[in-house]
Amino acid sequence: MSEYVIIGDGIAGSSAAETLREEEPDASITVITDEGEPLYNRILIKEHAKGKLPEAPISIHDESWYDERDITLSLDTHVTSIDVDGKTIHTHEGEDISYDKLLVATGGTPTQLPVEQSDADGVYHFWTFQDARGIKEAAEAAEAGVAVGAGLLGIDFAAVMGAQDVEGKYLMRGDRWWRYALSADGAEIIHDGLREMGVEPVFDSGVDHFEVNDDGHVTAAVDPNGERYACDFAGVAIGLTFNTEFLRGTGIERDGGIAVDEYMQTGVDDVYAAGDITRFYDTLIGQEAQNGSWGSAKEQGRVAAVNMAADDEAEGFEWVSSYSITHFDFPFLSFGHPTIGDEYVEQRYSDTEWRRVALQDGRVVGGVLIGDLSQQRPLKQLMRDQRDLRGQTDRLLDEQIDLDELAPAQD
Repeated sequence: MSEYVIIGDGIAGSSAAETLREEEPDASITVITDEGEPLYNRILIKEHAKGKLPEAPISIHDESWYDERDITLSLDTHVTSIDVDGKTIHTHEGEDISYDKLLVATGGTPTQLPVEQSDADGVYHFWTFQDARGIKEAAEAAEAGVAVGAGLLGIDFAAVMGAQDVEGKYLMRGDRWWRYALSADGAEIIHDGLREMGVEPVFDSGVDHFEVNDDGHVTAAVDPNGERYACDFAGVAIGLTFNTEFLRGTGIERDGGIAVDEYMQTGVDDVYAAGDITRFYDTLIGQEAQNGSWGSAKEQGRVAAVNMAADDEAEGFEWVSSYSITHFDFPFLSFGHPTIGDEYVEQRYSDTEWRRVALQDGRVVGGVLIGDLSQQRPLKQLMRDQRDLRGQTDRLLDEQIDLDELAPAQD
């Protein structure tokens, strides 16, 4: 009987556990997590923090889900080290857990700003359900706040402030939100949306240090220009620090995330990784990539499990990810890898409609759609097909993309 161990109970780990049980009904499966509750919907926790959603719909699995599938779930358990030669996991309680094959799906921890008083009371990071509960309570009581981090997670803090009627400032280091994927035209739509929700974007800013009162609670953020923004609430989202310290000495490459091939296999036999912690080989673009979307993590967990249960690598990971934002009156969606590419085509169609497509060697590798998401399906199909569109890239901006009129799919 095979012994499988999964470290992490996010969507990647949970997807792997479910798939392993389907693949091997009699196998021993153990899921270890340092959180105190089973899988929940990480996408929806921001809606809870905004005060728009109660707790109940956010939980996905309760402990009975694992019992029904004969999966051992260890909550509040920290893995301290792994002996890959002896195939043994060591926990903080001194327990040794053996495995035949191991999946690491531990995700990351929000990176703390490297500035004075960044750990003050009132400075929040957004990652777990427990974080969301604290943010909701703090935002409900706050009068003025700042959000820091001009990316897909930072804007969640801006939305929380807007929804909770906090007088908000969104401090960004560059001249626009998500400047690696949006031009000034696209970003302007987002900036206007922020202002409509009551949050003012502040450009070429950031945080040099926080000020606190005698009780250690944040009272202001001071930016590198010396501008002071009074606040009793601060949300910081400047990236993730991957949870890989317990892999020291294993030989697993973990610089900037765990390196895996298209089968989710690390460089160490019988150790796999899945989720936003991975630097995976993306077969669609032919290079290493990273992606933190929910759908990508779920599919990586499934693919990892299929290969763990197979005698040989059976299935490669091939996925066009997408990430949506629902904070505004208009929809927003990014897909694939919108920040890479050697060519971009874009067009603004109205005050709230904009499209940008990233290409590499004439092939679609990602993009961003604002206002009108109707063309995401053909654009994703073009990325999956990896059609060479050189000479036809302007057709990607047609209001209705006709796949039959474009270059045929590649073999």
